[in-house]
Amino acid sequence: MPKLSYGRAMAWLAEQQPERPALRHEGRVVTRAELDAWSHRLARAYAERGVGPGSLVTIALPNGAEFVAATLAAWKLGATPNPISSRLPEAERRAIVELARPALLVGAPESYPDVASVPEGFEPETHGDAAPLPDVVPERVRAMTSGGSTGRPKLILDTQPAEVDPTVAENGMRVDGSILVAGPLYHAGPFITCWQCLLSGGTATLMTRFDAEEALQLIDEHEIEWVLFVPTMMQRIWKLPDEIRSRAKLDSLRRVMCTGAPSPAWLKRAWIDWLGPERIYEAYGGTERIAGTIISGTEWLEHPGSVGKPPPGRAIEARRPDGSRCDPGEVGELFMLPATGAGSTYAYVGAEANEAFGGWQSVGDMGSFDADGYLYLADRKSDMIVTGGANVYPAEVEAAIDSHPAVRSSAVIGLPDEDLGQRIHALVDAPDGCDEATLRAHLEGQLVRYKIPRSFEWVDAPLRDDAGKVRRAALREARLPGGGGGGGARA
Repeated sequence: MPKLSYGRAMAWLAEQQPERPALRHEGRVVTRAELDAWSHRLARAYAERGVGPGSLVTIALPNGAEFVAATLAAWKLGATPNPISSRLPEAERRAIVELARPALLVGAPESYPDVASVPEGFEPETHGDAAPLPDVVPERVRAMTSGGSTGRPKLILDTQPAEVDPTVAENGMRVDGSILVAGPLYHAGPFITCWQCLLSGGTATLMTRFDAEEALQLIDEHEIEWVLFVPTMMQRIWKLPDEIRSRAKLDSLRRVMCTGAPSPAWLKRAWIDWLGPERIYEAYGGTERIAGTIISGTEWLEHPGSVGKPPPGRAIEARRPDGSRCDPGEVGELFMLPATGAGSTYAYVGAEANEAFGGWQSVGDMGSFDADGYLYLADRKSDMIVTGGANVYPAEVEAAIDSHPAVRSSAVIGLPDEDLGQRIHALVDAPDGCDEATLRAHLEGQLVRYKIPRSFEWVDAPLRDDAGKVRRAALREARLPGGGGGGGARA
């Protein structure tokens, strides 16, 4: 079948099986026909407010059916959706709106000059005309947002057109299959995989916010086949009481895809032992889609800790600061090149690409390759801590801390130190209690001495959001002199 625009693909699927569920969310079921008609009504209302081919539509809605309908409505007009968190502070949201200059803002409580808006729960007054719209293929499929934690947001415009063959499933999914959307739709992984499912005729079950026990219940209740979890979610599920986790059958589950952050080796092995290596996968790749990797659990057992190899046509290399290629096992900055050439997969708004070495580009990640060409991630270049002349990657230390049964989440940052240059400072979220001596004893069996934090700070809330992201730069800034935060150890 030839590729169709996203809007036409959803309409075609609705014509085939109009009553088949497309979405489930908190007890509500939306059929293919209902989603198609709803998005038509919204699209006509959006067009009246100035949305058309090439426009950006900023969507500030929580996970739910309305988010999906608004996104599809933008595509039906040839526009590009720009999903953002519905819980952003107003200053961050304003900065994004000023950068994006969208034709329409959907769901935000505030209004902005020269930007049309509709509130959450918006429905055209007359319930709108659900008749088909003229078919159009959006030139840019999505505009994700990044960098808001630094106060300097940027847009990542995906330059592929919004078209698909609805008879072909992607990413190990099945045509007419089922997916659990456990993460926030304003992040690329949940957004992309939700639509991969919907546009191949599948049913997406959406979670408003991730809850470990509820996720297991939904998988069994709706016979979910495919799910994307970030390591934080996998850790929260693994640390559920045994009697809760053992109740989950998970017989329908064909693939668990882990992405969004490096998966600690202990956690990956635990899931492989639980569900079997053939159901556990891990993927690495930026929103920019320059290049990426994927690895099955079976491969991972042969290359523990790896995130896999890049597919044919896409290249990744670890390079030293002088541009030379790293030897196997040597950590360097990761530079990438897509098969279609430098800069062909995305465009930034509000930032410049980090390009060098004849068009190779970096998104700031560090890693190394083994002799077989398998990639091992280290951390973000900007997060690396240099202490006493040694490089320490926070993700490695966090993985060791998080492996303690009492720890729910952690974040590791570097703070100024007159002697060492930087000292390693750990923020630890252990709601059931864990003292410093116990945690230090645990880390001594996990890390070389210079990687063990010099100071600890105990916090009362999770340090990672539902997408598994931690704002290390903001945590560090708050603990510098004048930053208004803490920084000392406390029991």
